[in-house]
Amino acid sequence: MQIAIVEDNLPLATGLAKAFESDGHSANIMTSGDLALQLLSTEIFDLIILDINLPGVSGLEVLRSLRFKKIQTPVLLLTARSSLGDKVIGLDLGADDYLQKPFDLAELKARARALMRRSEKEITPIVIIGQLEFDPIARQLRIAGIDQELPRREFALAEILMQNKDRIISKSQILDHLYGIGADAEESSVELYIHRLRKRIIGSGAEIKTARGLGYCLRQLK
Repeated sequence: MQIAIVEDNLPLATGLAKAFESDGHSANIMTSGDLALQLLSTEIFDLIILDINLPGVSGLEVLRSLRFKKIQTPVLLLTARSSLGDKVIGLDLGADDYLQKPFDLAELKARARALMRRSEKEITPIVIIGQLEFDPIARQLRIAGIDQELPRREFALAEILMQNKDRIISKSQILDHLYGIGADAEESSVELYIHRLRKRIIGSGAEIKTARGLGYCLRQLK
Protein backbone atom coordinates (compact mmCIF):
# COMPACT_ATOMS: atom_id res chain seq x y z
CA MET A 1 0.00 0.00 0.00
CA GLN A 2 1.03 3.58 -0.66
CA ILE A 3 0.71 5.78 2.45
CA ALA A 4 1.03 9.57 2.60
CA ILE A 5 2.24 11.02 5.91
CA VAL A 6 1.53 14.76 6.12
CA GLU A 7 3.33 15.88 9.27
CA ASP A 8 5.69 18.83 9.87
CA ASN A 9 7.40 17.14 12.82
CA LEU A 10 10.08 15.39 10.76
CA PRO A 11 11.30 12.95 13.48
CA LEU A 12 7.69 11.84 14.05
CA ALA A 13 6.98 11.58 10.33
CA THR A 14 10.18 9.59 9.76
CA GLY A 15 9.33 7.22 12.61
CA LEU A 16 5.86 6.60 11.20
CA ALA A 17 7.27 6.02 7.72
CA LYS A 18 9.75 3.43 9.03
CA ALA A 19 7.00 1.68 11.00
CA PHE A 20 4.79 1.29 7.92
CA GLU A 21 7.70 0.35 5.67
CA SER A 22 8.61 -2.44 8.08
CA ASP A 23 5.13 -3.84 7.39
CA GLY A 24 5.78 -3.85 3.64
CA HIS A 25 4.09 -0.56 2.72
CA SER A 26 5.51 2.44 0.88
CA ALA A 27 5.44 5.71 2.84
CA ASN A 28 5.83 9.25 1.53
CA ILE A 29 6.47 12.21 3.85
CA MET A 30 5.08 15.70 3.21
CA THR A 31 6.00 18.38 5.74
CA SER A 32 3.68 21.22 4.70
CA GLY A 33 0.10 21.74 3.64
CA ASP A 34 1.20 23.37 0.40
CA LEU A 35 3.26 20.34 -0.62
CA ALA A 36 0.43 18.03 0.40
CA LEU A 37 -2.07 19.90 -1.75
CA GLN A 38 0.22 19.51 -4.74
CA LEU A 39 1.11 15.85 -4.36
CA LEU A 40 -2.16 14.46 -2.99
CA SER A 41 -3.99 15.91 -5.98
CA THR A 42 -1.73 14.23 -8.53
CA GLU A 43 -0.43 11.01 -6.91
CA ILE A 44 -2.45 7.93 -5.95
CA PHE A 45 -2.38 6.85 -2.28
CA ASP A 46 -4.21 4.19 -0.31
CA LEU A 47 -4.20 6.11 2.99
CA ILE A 48 -3.44 9.67 4.12
CA ILE A 49 -2.26 10.36 7.67
CA LEU A 50 -2.85 14.09 8.04
CA ASP A 51 -1.80 16.42 10.85
CA ILE A 52 -4.18 19.35 11.43
CA ASN A 53 -1.47 21.81 12.54
CA LEU A 54 0.70 22.38 9.47
CA PRO A 55 2.76 25.37 8.32
CA GLY A 56 1.05 27.34 5.58
CA VAL A 57 -2.14 25.55 4.58
CA SER A 58 -3.72 23.74 7.53
CA GLY A 59 -4.58 20.06 7.51
CA LEU A 60 -8.28 20.92 7.57
CA GLU A 61 -7.87 23.03 4.43
CA VAL A 62 -5.98 20.18 2.75
CA LEU A 63 -8.82 17.82 3.64
CA ARG A 64 -11.44 20.30 2.42
CA SER A 65 -9.62 20.62 -0.93
CA LEU A 66 -9.29 16.84 -1.39
CA ARG A 67 -12.96 16.19 -0.80
CA PHE A 68 -13.95 19.12 -3.03
CA LYS A 69 -11.90 17.47 -5.81
CA LYS A 70 -13.76 14.18 -5.15
CA ILE A 71 -10.59 12.46 -3.92
CA GLN A 72 -11.98 9.87 -1.51
CA THR A 73 -8.73 8.37 -0.19
CA PRO A 74 -9.19 7.42 3.51
CA VAL A 75 -7.87 10.14 5.83
CA LEU A 76 -6.71 9.64 9.41
CA LEU A 77 -6.37 13.01 11.15
CA LEU A 78 -3.69 13.66 13.76
CA THR A 79 -4.19 16.54 16.15
CA ALA A 80 -2.56 17.94 19.26
CA ARG A 81 -5.72 19.91 19.92
CA SER A 82 -8.15 18.69 22.55
CA SER A 83 -11.01 20.81 21.23
CA LEU A 84 -14.06 18.78 20.31
CA GLY A 85 -14.82 21.41 17.69
CA ASP A 86 -11.71 20.58 15.62
CA LYS A 87 -12.56 16.89 15.61
CA VAL A 88 -16.15 17.58 14.58
CA ILE A 89 -15.01 19.92 11.78
CA GLY A 90 -12.55 17.32 10.52
CA LEU A 91 -15.15 14.56 10.46
CA ASP A 92 -17.69 16.85 8.79
CA LEU A 93 -15.12 17.69 6.11
CA GLY A 94 -14.75 14.00 5.30
CA ALA A 95 -12.06 12.59 7.61
CA ASP A 96 -12.53 8.87 8.23
CA ASP A 97 -10.95 8.77 11.69
CA TYR A 98 -8.84 10.87 14.05
CA LEU A 99 -6.22 10.33 16.72
CA GLN A 100 -5.04 12.82 19.30
CA LYS A 101 -1.34 13.35 20.07
CA PRO A 102 0.45 11.90 21.88
CA PHE A 103 -0.71 8.53 20.59
CA ASP A 104 0.36 4.91 20.82
CA LEU A 105 1.97 3.64 17.60
CA ALA A 106 0.20 0.29 17.84
CA GLU A 107 -3.18 2.05 18.00
CA LEU A 108 -2.36 4.26 15.01
CA LYS A 109 -1.31 1.24 12.95
CA ALA A 110 -4.47 -0.64 13.95
CA ARG A 111 -6.65 2.30 12.91
CA ALA A 112 -4.71 2.60 9.65
CA ARG A 113 -5.23 -1.11 8.90
CA ALA A 114 -8.95 -0.76 9.57
CA LEU A 115 -9.24 2.16 7.15
CA MET A 116 -7.25 0.36 4.46
CA ARG A 117 -9.39 -2.78 4.84
CA ARG A 118 -12.51 -0.66 4.49
CA SER A 119 -11.09 0.97 1.38
CA GLU A 120 -10.05 -2.36 -0.15
CA LYS A 121 -13.65 -3.58 -0.08
CA GLU A 122 -14.58 -0.75 -2.43
CA ILE A 123 -12.08 -1.63 -5.16
CA THR A 124 -12.14 -4.39 -7.76
CA PRO A 125 -10.65 -7.41 -5.91
CA ILE A 126 -8.60 -8.85 -8.78
CA VAL A 127 -7.05 -7.26 -11.85
CA ILE A 128 -6.61 -9.71 -14.75
CA ILE A 129 -4.51 -9.36 -17.90
CA GLY A 130 -4.20 -12.60 -19.85
CA GLN A 131 -3.05 -15.19 -17.32
CA LEU A 132 -1.65 -12.48 -15.07
CA GLU A 133 -3.70 -11.80 -11.92
CA PHE A 134 -3.14 -9.17 -9.25
CA ASP A 135 -5.02 -9.44 -5.97
CA PRO A 136 -4.68 -6.11 -4.10
CA ILE A 137 -6.33 -7.44 -0.94
CA ALA A 138 -4.11 -10.52 -0.61
CA ARG A 139 -1.22 -8.49 -2.09
CA GLN A 140 -0.38 -11.36 -4.42
CA LEU A 141 0.63 -11.65 -8.07
CA ARG A 142 -0.30 -14.88 -9.86
CA ILE A 143 0.63 -16.26 -13.25
CA ALA A 144 -1.66 -19.02 -14.54
CA GLY A 145 -2.98 -19.38 -11.00
CA ILE A 146 0.46 -19.82 -9.42
CA ASP A 147 1.50 -17.37 -6.69
CA GLN A 148 4.70 -15.49 -7.49
CA GLU A 149 7.24 -14.67 -4.80
CA LEU A 150 8.51 -11.23 -5.78
CA PRO A 151 11.10 -9.03 -4.09
CA ARG A 152 9.50 -5.95 -2.51
CA ARG A 153 10.28 -3.40 -5.24
CA GLU A 154 9.53 -5.78 -8.09
CA PHE A 155 6.15 -6.39 -6.47
CA ALA A 156 5.61 -2.62 -6.12
CA LEU A 157 6.31 -2.25 -9.85
CA ALA A 158 3.80 -4.99 -10.70
CA GLU A 159 1.30 -3.31 -8.38
CA ILE A 160 1.41 0.13 -10.01
CA LEU A 161 1.37 -1.30 -13.55
CA MET A 162 -1.49 -3.72 -12.85
CA GLN A 163 -3.60 -1.12 -11.08
CA ASN A 164 -3.10 1.20 -14.05
CA LYS A 165 -3.40 -1.41 -16.81
CA ASP A 166 -3.56 -0.02 -20.35
CA ARG A 167 -2.32 3.36 -19.08
CA ILE A 168 1.17 4.82 -19.54
CA ILE A 169 2.98 5.30 -16.24
CA SER A 170 6.03 7.55 -16.27
CA LYS A 171 9.42 6.62 -14.83
CA SER A 172 9.06 9.33 -12.20
CA GLN A 173 5.70 7.90 -11.06
CA ILE A 174 7.24 4.45 -10.83
CA LEU A 175 10.24 5.79 -8.89
CA ASP A 176 7.93 7.52 -6.41
CA HIS A 177 5.96 4.30 -5.93
CA LEU A 178 9.06 2.13 -5.50
CA TYR A 179 11.16 4.39 -3.29
CA GLY A 180 8.90 7.17 -2.01
CA ILE A 181 8.40 10.71 -3.28
CA GLY A 182 11.63 12.69 -3.42
CA ALA A 183 13.87 9.68 -2.77
CA ASP A 184 17.39 9.78 -4.17
CA ALA A 185 17.06 7.00 -6.73
CA GLU A 186 18.25 6.68 -10.32
CA GLU A 187 15.83 6.16 -13.22
CA SER A 188 18.08 3.34 -14.38
CA SER A 189 16.78 1.28 -11.45
CA VAL A 190 13.32 1.42 -13.02
CA GLU A 191 14.74 -0.09 -16.22
CA LEU A 192 16.29 -2.91 -14.18
CA TYR A 193 13.00 -3.80 -12.47
CA ILE A 194 11.10 -3.52 -15.75
CA HIS A 195 13.57 -5.99 -17.30
CA ARG A 196 13.10 -8.45 -14.42
CA LEU A 197 9.31 -8.22 -14.48
CA ARG A 198 9.23 -8.64 -18.25
CA LYS A 199 11.14 -11.90 -17.94
CA ARG A 200 8.84 -13.09 -15.19
CA ILE A 201 5.61 -12.58 -17.18
CA ILE A 202 6.77 -14.21 -20.44
CA GLY A 203 4.04 -16.58 -21.61
CA SER A 204 1.36 -14.97 -19.43
CA GLY A 205 -0.44 -13.22 -22.28
CA ALA A 206 0.58 -9.81 -20.91
CA GLU A 207 3.39 -7.48 -21.93
CA ILE A 208 5.06 -4.32 -20.67
CA LYS A 209 5.13 -1.87 -23.56
CA THR A 210 7.68 0.94 -23.62
CA ALA A 211 6.33 4.33 -24.68
CA ARG A 212 9.49 6.17 -25.74
CA GLY A 213 10.02 9.29 -23.65
CA LEU A 214 6.78 8.72 -21.73
CA GLY A 215 7.02 5.56 -19.65
CA TYR A 216 5.60 2.05 -19.58
CA CYS A 217 2.23 0.40 -20.05
CA LEU A 218 1.11 -3.10 -19.02
CA ARG A 219 -1.40 -4.53 -21.48
CA GLN A 220 -2.74 -7.77 -22.89
CA LEU A 221 -0.92 -9.21 -25.89
CA LYS A 222 -2.86 -8.84 -29.11
